[in-house]
Amino acid sequence: AALASLPTDKPDLVLLDIGLPGMSGLDALPLIMESVPGTLVILITAFEEVKTVVSAMRGGAYDYVVKPIQMDMLNVSIRNALETIRLKKEVRQLQERYLRENLPVFIGESDAIQNVMDLVGQLAKSPDTPILILGETGTGKEYIAGAVHYLSPNYNGPLISVNCAAIPKELIESELFGYERGAFTGASTGGKKGMVEQASGGTLFLDEVGDLSMEAQSKLLRFLEEGEYYRVGGTRKHKVKVRIVSATNRNLPSLIAEGRFREDLYYRIAVLKVEVPSLNERREDILPIARHFLVEFAAKFGKQFTGISPEAEQALSSHRYKGNVRELRNTLERCVLIGKGPLLLLQDLALEANPQGSPCDGKAAAIHPGEGIHFPPLPPGGTDLPTAQEALERFYISEAVARTGGNESNAALLLGLNYHTFRYRRRRLGS
Repeated sequence: AALASLPTDKPDLVLLDIGLPGMSGLDALPLIMESVPGTLVILITAFEEVKTVVSAMRGGAYDYVVKPIQMDMLNVSIRNALETIRLKKEVRQLQERYLRENLPVFIGESDAIQNVMDLVGQLAKSPDTPILILGETGTGKEYIAGAVHYLSPNYNGPLISVNCAAIPKELIESELFGYERGAFTGASTGGKKGMVEQASGGTLFLDEVGDLSMEAQSKLLRFLEEGEYYRVGGTRKHKVKVRIVSATNRNLPSLIAEGRFREDLYYRIAVLKVEVPSLNERREDILPIARHFLVEFAAKFGKQFTGISPEAEQALSSHRYKGNVRELRNTLERCVLIGKGPLLLLQDLALEANPQGSPCDGKAAAIHPGEGIHFPPLPPGGTDLPTAQEALERFYISEAVARTGGNESNAALLLGLNYHTFRYRRRRLGS
């Protein structure tokens, strides 16, 4: 009767005698812990036997007292337990408040994105139902995955992200499920936990799930169906509870028709679906997002920007964003870097010279002749194209270095290159 009442009553503290009729306290202990996780249990025993005490503490008991009971000792144990409970509740409340205030969300007030976030709030309530997030590149699918995790009952658990497209297909199985000692040449001597195991009790986010190999898809399907898996090179089954959230910008039904994605896996990962609208489908959010990035990058680069000029706002609002929010973010980062402030101006964006490409992107403008940039005509006798390319590259590198005051990191960012590639090209060209 006591066990049956636990899910309803949800006690904070249980005093449990070991010597009970029908079932010992040691047998009841794990049932209590499973029924009401977080409940503290103080065991009462008629004799202080080491094996009994060790077994009880390993089973999750908070404390124990020995008969005949001394009330002052019991009172101390109860007071300590209740103080522990109070502190745990306080920590949990602080965590929940922090998560509410720092929850990954989309900036914007459009109906399109508000509808998505309302849906996410509903779908996240389940702790283990798989969710598939669909959307173009750069729409922020990883933020949706974060919102699902932090709004779910699993928010205390880990959020582990896996970029399926970035892991070689021969390593994806060991990355997901781990491996045992000596499973293959170069394997760690102690074996390794896979990302599935690392995400136990939380959420596993499979980004670009459409790029998984057929073999990896098969093993993922088996895990989703059975909740069990083997490490590479292992013979022991592992079982974990974890929520799978997947994301892709690819058309999975088309991949299924081409035989490149398992239909049964699709239905397992797409029990619930969230479709993230592109930035071009929620254009009223462009300027709020741009202002957010303006503040972020002004602080990052130590610049004073108070806003965006009306002409620049008009250009940003009318631009087509092939890269969605990611493109807009990169645009603001580059333009804050080169802008003087206090307003972000139209010339900082350079949108007029590149209406179809990425704003403020020198490379994109350079490869679209006739769109505001003029090149000399091809001579009748032809030209040395490699030499012309080197001259153009040398010119842009010199311009970027001059514009950033010699800061190579910022110059590389301005040209869309990583730092090491920029330095190599600069040395090679003697710019």
